[in-house]
Amino acid sequence: MRKLSMEELNRLTVADFKNTRKFPLTLVLDNVRSLHNVGAAFRTADAFAVEKIWLCGITGRPPQREITKTALGSTESVAWEYAPTTLEALQQLKAAGYQLIAVEQTTGSVPLPKFQVQANQPYALIMGNEVFGVDDEVLALCDAAVEIPQFGTKHSLNVSVAAGVVLWEFISRMSAGTTL
Repeated sequence: MRKLSMEELNRLTVADFKNTRKFPLTLVLDNVRSLHNVGAAFRTADAFAVEKIWLCGITGRPPQREITKTALGSTESVAWEYAPTTLEALQQLKAAGYQLIAVEQTTGSVPLPKFQVQANQPYALIMGNEVFGVDDEVLALCDAAVEIPQFGTKHSLNVSVAAGVVLWEFISRMSAGTTL
């Protein structure tokens, strides 16, 4: 066994990536304060061919050194948009037919493995602030909430790790038996 070279990985160029079909998933960052988490979200969105990232409220926007360092160039490949409030972004997404899914532990949240993902339904996955989670006003607009089952002593995962877990779960179910 050996590691594959960059040439063997056969990755798309940024231009080719921008023109390739994406999964009908949008990642919404609700007042995420860490620029490193924002950069990691970009990198994960690139890896999973996500349509767009919405950066809302106090969430940092490129170009910023900490975002760029973690994103490794994915701020150039992944489409993104800024909204002064998460509510504004969600209203646009709802009007466009997206199902709004909070990634949050709530009284009505569904364990991620039990959530029924529809292959062609566009989803907006809302990731909350590192300390306060998804804002209560934002939760009120959401169609559902999912939570990642955890078995340790901590009550939550880092927001960028949680985004990766949830995106992978949605994408693996959306793409079962299909390719992009």
